[in-house]
Amino acid sequence: MHVEPLPDPGNAPAVLRALTAATSRLGLPPPAALTGDWFGSRAVIAPSVDVAPVGVDEVFDVAPGAQTGVVGGGWIGYLSYPDPAADGRGPTIPVAAGGWTDSVLRQDVGGRWWYESLSGAALPGWITDALRAPPDVRPYHLDWQAPDRATHRGGVAACLEAIRAGEVYQACVCTQFVGRIDGAPVDLFADSVARTAPARAAFVTGDWGAVASLSPELFLCRRGHDVTSSPIKGTLPLDQPPAALRASVKDVAENVMIVDLVRNDLGRVAVTGSVTVPELLVVRPAPGVWHLVSTVTARVDVDLPMAAVLDATFPPASVTGTPKTRARQLLATWERARRGIYCGTVGLASPVAGCELNVAIRTVEFGADGSAVLGVGGGITADSDPDREWEECLHKAAAIVGADRIGELIASAQDGVVQLTP
Repeated sequence: MHVEPLPDPGNAPAVLRALTAATSRLGLPPPAALTGDWFGSRAVIAPSVDVAPVGVDEVFDVAPGAQTGVVGGGWIGYLSYPDPAADGRGPTIPVAAGGWTDSVLRQDVGGRWWYESLSGAALPGWITDALRAPPDVRPYHLDWQAPDRATHRGGVAACLEAIRAGEVYQACVCTQFVGRIDGAPVDLFADSVARTAPARAAFVTGDWGAVASLSPELFLCRRGHDVTSSPIKGTLPLDQPPAALRASVKDVAENVMIVDLVRNDLGRVAVTGSVTVPELLVVRPAPGVWHLVSTVTARVDVDLPMAAVLDATFPPASVTGTPKTRARQLLATWERARRGIYCGTVGLASPVAGCELNVAIRTVEFGADGSAVLGVGGGITADSDPDREWEECLHKAAAIVGADRIGELIASAQDGVVQLTP
């Protein structure tokens, strides 16, 4: 392991832009980035990594370390939500993709940047050169189509009927904004991170397209024996008092049901008696909204492969429902379009620092042709109102689509397209 400090190159978006420009100029694979709260750091950026399609059994397949204060490198990538939807179409980007990086640039909680190399290699000159002169911010342009309110309302109504019939207790019904980008997805990601500072943001890209995740939610953190999950259920706009969220019978019930599901998922692989809930129903801010967040912890055998942990827990409990298997079966009939990376996971598995994965919500999936898909959704319980559930979807999308444009976007549904320029 080689670690050395770096002269201050600026914030994470600036570093990501600089590395993107340099790798493009040099013909190297582009960088990948994790920003917000990852591995006890503000940012972990792979300077250049070939993120290529892989089999779903190959993702995050690294023996988890437990060291703090250093990351070094590892396998970075994503795994999509696995289920089809009513239209029967296949995925538009690879179901899973990732690659190995021997080094990272890490910004610690104090703001200091470090170069870290698993192989012991010194800082390459091209990185030093890239960070000396960050490039100008490049413009991008997005056209978003209004999502299908009628289909979402039908899904919520069907879910309420399934709850009354006793088939499920809760399920996360989703919809999509579909659009097209003129520009580079990395610029959308860098701009959005600079504006909203999401806790679990992640960006990966390749010839296949890109994933720009502005997630606030931790799916799994694994350090050796210890596994943590922090499901989010319960949402309120930031202009409302946070106490109202904690007082909401619907939101509290939604969160508690998902906590029980996470406990059950982790219990499938945990050491008997080790599953605990150290935090329950904590109100925390996220871009544009308040969320109810709980935390579940467990201990597993240190030799248990990540594939076994993912088999027990994926897809994340907070984006499925209870009971999980039946909820997934029904969601595949209620939702028109395949979720793709939305509700999947993005993250990094390090042999030094362990594995951290987000829940890929507030996440835009970009095809190689410039197509863009933003999924949004919310948990439905017996107390849900279809109109309020629709409003919740819009609140969640606002940080990406633009709060000042949401009303215009929905009103323009008959015209098809609204232009959004940052």
